[in-house]
Amino acid sequence: MATVGNSWDLLKDFKVTTGKDEGGMGLGKKDSYETCVVAEYVWLDAFGVPRSKTKTLSKKPYDVDCLPVWNFDGSSTEQSPGENSDVYLVPRALFRDPFRGGDNVMVLAECFTWEMEPAIGNTRAACATIMESYKAHDPWFGIEQEYTLMKPTKVGEVSKEPYGFNADGSEPAPQGPYYTGAGTGVSIGREVADTHYAKCLYAGVKVAGINAEVMPGQWEYQVGPCRGLEMGDHLTMSRYIMYRVTEDLGMQVSFHPKPRTGDWNGAGCHTNFSIKSMREDGGLAVIEKVCEAFGKVAADHIKEYGEGNDLRLTGLHETCSIKEFKYGVANRGCSIRIPRETAAAKKGYMEDRRPAANCDPYLVTARMMQTTGPAVM
Repeated sequence: MATVGNSWDLLKDFKVTTGKDEGGMGLGKKDSYETCVVAEYVWLDAFGVPRSKTKTLSKKPYDVDCLPVWNFDGSSTEQSPGENSDVYLVPRALFRDPFRGGDNVMVLAECFTWEMEPAIGNTRAACATIMESYKAHDPWFGIEQEYTLMKPTKVGEVSKEPYGFNADGSEPAPQGPYYTGAGTGVSIGREVADTHYAKCLYAGVKVAGINAEVMPGQWEYQVGPCRGLEMGDHLTMSRYIMYRVTEDLGMQVSFHPKPRTGDWNGAGCHTNFSIKSMREDGGLAVIEKVCEAFGKVAADHIKEYGEGNDLRLTGLHETCSIKEFKYGVANRGCSIRIPRETAAAKKGYMEDRRPAANCDPYLVTARMMQTTGPAVM
């Protein structure tokens, strides 16, 4: 059994039973709860930010069908009115808990109103419908989540000072040495990146790699390949784990697309994408056809690609202007980059470089399939 070096290890020697949670009726029959497990229910609030609350379960779940539907006060997260505040949490994905270890779990939950309609902030439901409509195309996604570490500030306030900037408030040396760099004064925040990486892998989140980014204190981790709806689930849980890691290490994390003005790179969520026909022989022609289709509805995509993205997509710092659309091979100044190996093999995938670091992955992946599906029919 995995231990985590904190008080939860006190429960490591107690044996738990696996199966469907029996709720209050099951707990009421127990003399004590040390043989129970704990579930951290995670959901997205009205602004797409992860929230969570904790529940004791009578048995260890082996899939989401073992988990109970729960609820929370939606009036405190701007997802329901106070006079009818209960919002249901419907379990959708199950992960191991890397903070408590043992047999404890984390649950990605979807929010519904008392009428079982998607609650405010629930973009997963519509994404699920679109993915189901185009499941024959077997869409794969891989998202490169960039983030910026920020210095702590007053309680409840958002920090404006990057963790990688000098203590006296002056700016560090210009960009150049920080991307994939190593060493004191160059690699800023590696403990966060490595801790997050390990906890995601333990949890079952599909993190494929990490690297330091261009701005000091800015990093990236890659999630995927994930199929269909799974992409949004795994990216959401990875963000929750990042919030918890930075909480433990005494700093903030920013997913803002331009956390610092000036000659500094912004933060994106480059989205790598393919459907079955792109991965097969002759797939390059399909990729080019889809790129053309994306260009025709470029503005519609931008609307779904994150808030404040105009501050990042300026045509500078490895971006294409938000006012333009272009695609090309190995060109990081394009809206969509076709990797060199894809062009050489004449099959593979494409990279949409426009989504911002704060984008909603359910909106992004749904929009991409909404355009791709009709284009390849």
